[in-house]
Amino acid sequence: MITAYGYSVSGNCYKVRLLLEQLGRAYRWVEIDSSKGETRTPEFLAKNRNGRVPIIELDDGRVLAESNAILFWLAEGTSFLPEDAWERAQAMGWLFFEQYSHEPYIAVARFIRGWTPLDSPRRAAELPRCMDRGHQALAVMEDHLREHDWFTGAGYGIADTALFAYTDVAHDGGFDLAEYPAIRAWLARVRETPGFVAMPEPTTENAALLAASSSS
Repeated sequence: MITAYGYSVSGNCYKVRLLLEQLGRAYRWVEIDSSKGETRTPEFLAKNRNGRVPIIELDDGRVLAESNAILFWLAEGTSFLPEDAWERAQAMGWLFFEQYSHEPYIAVARFIRGWTPLDSPRRAAELPRCMDRGHQALAVMEDHLREHDWFTGAGYGIADTALFAYTDVAHDGGFDLAEYPAIRAWLARVRETPGFVAMPEPTTENAALLAASSSS
């Protein structure tokens, strides 16, 4: 059985859980709260020296880190990853886009607003750039989705899983998706896919920070 280690309200961890659920794979979830330093313990660092979640561990002791690498491995040989080499490469391109052009801004904006104090210097120093670059990423996605239903090819797959995770909670980072109708329609399509599960809500403390950030 696969053991997945992750922080449930992290989009990077959620995407792994979502795919496991949609594949119908048996797995055990171990909650690791990275916001409380639980990825820096000797026990966890013995599994991943990079000190980050998610990771998956197999019964034979092998460990795989990096969320999109995990998605790729899980999806191999399934309909979630195209067999055609060109379509596979396109899916990989969107996975790289998610990690380099999307997650560093949309996810980081969410983290700053919900996981740092209201007087944190990061809010003034980093949020404006996150908002600017995040909207650039959303515009790229909107352009694609005006002509295509999915990012993985002809059907739903791992590039959609990866991009859905933080886009669906982009409002937590202060992004208004009202100006992105194609993205909103795509989000609705993903929610209707078989086996879909939603990301858990943040803790009361983080939810209060997100609410305060929205009103400030």
